[in-house]
Amino acid sequence: MLDSADLVAFAPSTDLERSRAFYTDVTGLEFIEQSPFACVFRSGTTMLRVTAVAEFTPQPFTVLGWAVADIRASVAELRGRGVEFLTFDTLPQGTDKIWTTPGGRIAWFRDPDGNVLSLTEFTGN
Repeated sequence: MLDSADLVAFAPSTDLERSRAFYTDVTGLEFIEQSPFACVFRSGTTMLRVTAVAEFTPQPFTVLGWAVADIRASVAELRGRGVEFLTFDTLPQGTDKIWTTPGGRIAWFRDPDGNVLSLTEFTGN
């Protein structure tokens, strides 16, 4: 039933104005609208609703991610916009903070609320 329905992604935020600036100016998502309850963006065909919350504790795992064609170029572009990428002690990441897996490459970063976001370049291996 849901296999043909459009997916809507959600992320929490304690400051919608700050999130609006980040998701628009840093990640480059298309801004759709803002209400007192959420900022709405479009990424490809997916709607992202960044939902206002009074407080929350960021999770230590990825909550949103994007499949990219060229992870090195994407990382470089986001770094140019002030994004700092994460290092995990348990993963063998290169100096560029990209982890190479049998199926691709992954890099992680946080939004202003501490949500862990990722970029993945799938290599098809």
